[in-house]
Amino acid sequence: MVLFNSPQPIIRRKQQALDFQDRQGLLQLKLQISNRTLFNSLYTRIDQVFVLWGLVTALIFFTAQFAPIDWITQATFWSVLTVVATGVMSFLTHFWVTVERLRWVLYSWIVLMVGGVLITDLGILCGWGTVLMNLCPLWLGLSAVGYICTGLGLRSRAFIIAGLFHVVGIFVLPFCIGWQFLATGLIMTINLLVFAETQWDMRPPIDNYSVLSEEQKEFNRQQYLIRQTESCSY
Repeated sequence: MVLFNSPQPIIRRKQQALDFQDRQGLLQLKLQISNRTLFNSLYTRIDQVFVLWGLVTALIFFTAQFAPIDWITQATFWSVLTVVATGVMSFLTHFWVTVERLRWVLYSWIVLMVGGVLITDLGILCGWGTVLMNLCPLWLGLSAVGYICTGLGLRSRAFIIAGLFHVVGIFVLPFCIGWQFLATGLIMTINLLVFAETQWDMRPPIDNYSVLSEEQKEFNRQQYLIRQTESCSY
């Protein structure tokens, strides 16, 4: 078994021939003035999760950088927001990860997010200096582990690179004295929005006989052939 599907580009423009599991909950955002289309993009539920976490991450870290709000209040609101976002992520991705046999990746992210919230809250409430001084490296490290797990599960170079990008971010933070929350927010948010707006590499489709019907599996096979034809035409 080849770990990574090397002939596939690491990242490219979004594909239009989507599998059955990708079409569930699909959203289309289109901005048009008169007859001129300014923006038109499809967002699968996975893309929606990236956008969700991008917004949550920006709100949390930019507020921590710029808003004069005490840490206890921030910890309370951000803990609730993170737990809610984790629940929404689980709801949106459950069918997709079931079809793709990647539930363990979802569970890994849940453990990382909930664990990060617990460590952060205990550090703030108990006044643990080590935790308080390393909140940014903590969350960059948790995100790196999550991306690497996702990369291994999907056999995706894009997610492995994203994980390494977050690790590099940890080493860059000491040079951002006074701006570490802003730097962390930018690293995490930009990375998430890039994934939401592009198509990343992953292993070839699999058949999950316990989830999809024969018609749905045949639909996926036809979509895969279309994608192969389109990739050969580039």
